Amino acid sequence: MAEYKGVLVCGELADGKLASITGELLGCGRKLADELKENLSCLLASGAVGEASKEAIAFGADKVYTVEHPALKEYQADSYLQVAEKLAKDVSPRVILIGQTSMGRDLAPRLAFRLGTSVTTDCLNLSIDPATKLLVQTRPVYGGNAQAVFTSESMPQTATVRAKAMSPLERDASRKGEVIPAKIDIDTSKVRTKIVETVKEEAVGIKLEDAPVIVSGGRGMGGPQPFQTILKELADLLHGAVGASRPPADNGWVSEALHIGLTGKIVAPDIYIAIAISGASQHTAGCSGSKHIIAINKDPEANIFREAEFGVVGKYEEVVPAFTSKLKELLAG
Repeated sequence: MAEYKGVLVCGELADGKLASITGELLGCGRKLADELKENLSCLLASGAVGEASKEAIAFGADKVYTVEHPALKEYQADSYLQVAEKLAKDVSPRVILIGQTSMGRDLAPRLAFRLGTSVTTDCLNLSIDPATKLLVQTRPVYGGNAQAVFTSESMPQTATVRAKAMSPLERDASRKGEVIPAKIDIDTSKVRTKIVETVKEEAVGIKLEDAPVIVSGGRGMGGPQPFQTILKELADLLHGAVGASRPPADNGWVSEALHIGLTGKIVAPDIYIAIAISGASQHTAGCSGSKHIIAINKDPEANIFREAEFGVVGKYEEVVPAFTSKLKELLAG
């Protein structure tokens, strides 16, 4: 029987660079590896890994396994799964961490099945039980209304981690680590899908996931225009981005890319301003990681006020322009 040891992060690249979720996973993995007094490894698989392997070391990895293959240029489950399964069996990590991203949600359950283990998805917190050395996994349940704690005795213990739930370490270019090119043959005959076309959505301004401030609107906005005027003016003033709850996206008032919630994007900005949003659990599950939540709603009984640190009861048409005007005055002074 293999001896399971260490923490393995299945990393992701974005435009040839280390994806932000990978930095967050490495920060979390470093903490877990230190608690276990074991190594932290990172798998980077792509058509070309480049300098990303050195970045992974700078963000906490002891070892970086690189796999380069034309079949890995774009994510396809059948290709990536072969790589992740082979490496996991060779390395025998105690813990495997994967991002709760479109790639991670697809890869994690497949990998866990191949390895004969379980997987806990969408974790908000991870720690090591000092007595058993088991991974203690905390994730939201009941639409984010409660949190449950899980442990698993099956190895390797596998978990996906919600974006922005963990913080990356401070980049340290002087950190020493080992880059190991791994030769893993990919059987392309087992790749059952083909990417015909990739369409990139044009992103204007700051990406929602990276914005320090998000100004978000709900059904109460009444239509698409306030998102392009009142909300955008406030977001631009705060060097932030505009978001939305589910109804505006469903009604076509905004792009689906701006939808924040359990079935949309998960965000954790420094400041989240919820305007005319009732505060349904589906939406709050997507923004509950925000450091500060400010709510503006005409209904004093709106659920969003239970989540907010600060709240204003009033019509957004009156409150938001006054708020924006006062901010301009303060920033100018």
